[in-house]
Amino acid sequence: MTTTKKVLPFYIILLIAFIFLLGTFILAGLFGAADVSLRDVYKAIFTRETSTQINLLREIRIPRIIGAMLVGASLGVAGAIMQGLTRNPLVDPGLLGLTAGASLALALTLILYPNANTFIIMIFCFLGALSGTILVLSLGISKRGFSPYRLVLAGVCVTTLLTAITEGLGIHFRISKHLSMWTSGGLVGTTWKQLQVIGPLIIICLILAVFLARELTILSLSEEVAIGLGQKTARIKMLLLLVTVILAGASVALVGNIAFLGLMIPHFARYIAGPDYRRIIPTTIIIGASFMCLVDLLGRTINAPYETPVVSLIAIMGLPFFLLIMRKGVKGWS
Repeated sequence: MTTTKKVLPFYIILLIAFIFLLGTFILAGLFGAADVSLRDVYKAIFTRETSTQINLLREIRIPRIIGAMLVGASLGVAGAIMQGLTRNPLVDPGLLGLTAGASLALALTLILYPNANTFIIMIFCFLGALSGTILVLSLGISKRGFSPYRLVLAGVCVTTLLTAITEGLGIHFRISKHLSMWTSGGLVGTTWKQLQVIGPLIIICLILAVFLARELTILSLSEEVAIGLGQKTARIKMLLLLVTVILAGASVALVGNIAFLGLMIPHFARYIAGPDYRRIIPTTIIIGASFMCLVDLLGRTINAPYETPVVSLIAIMGLPFFLLIMRKGVKGWS
């Protein structure tokens, strides 16, 4: 006799996930190098009162928390889309050249346009992310389509190459110090001005990803099924790839190259919500935001008042997870 896994009603899953997100927001606001009270957090959000603690929250901590949530949601959804498109459980934006390409574009921007504003940096990051993705996909495709392991190997090689070029440019042109805040995957210095430029674009792409979730679910089954159901697969793929590039490029423009986050979060969402991307995408948004917020909080407090790089903390968790998925095998992805 076989048993099937029972999945909670979707609205219950979203409610629990949202409550967890709200809890992480409050924790991230309360703790840091300088502790504040819950009343200070409330006043910073809902009143116009001012004080040293409230100003610290409004100008430094809250923008950083919102930035972390946007990045976590962006990279999580980007990973979920790429996993659905390639039908590969090992895919992550950081492993497919997306974030490495965006980081290289960021370095070139700082060299060619030292005074570039956030918008210009974001545009260059988009172009870099697109270039890195095209390079990996061109190397990872075979006559039989996308081979999961070939795609991962191509991604690792291209990411290593682009990262080496980025670091070489940083040393040669003496911009390593300026790159460090991005390459370390940190949210130090996140401002409301940056969020005003990047935030709306991320939110639009997340909403678009939710609306395209049904098409992604069909594509994730097989391309033959999608064509049989009358789906314009080429157009849908291009639109989903564009959403992925924008989400990854915006994340790099804000915090830098973070790997493994886009690998782990979609798997957690799939385990909780089931295989339908109409459930996976919304769940990924909330879980990704919560996860990145908690990791950033850990980075701020584990060795306060010094910063622990977020990219290192995520790698410590992500690498064993990646090896576990590899050992489990593609056939175990369900």
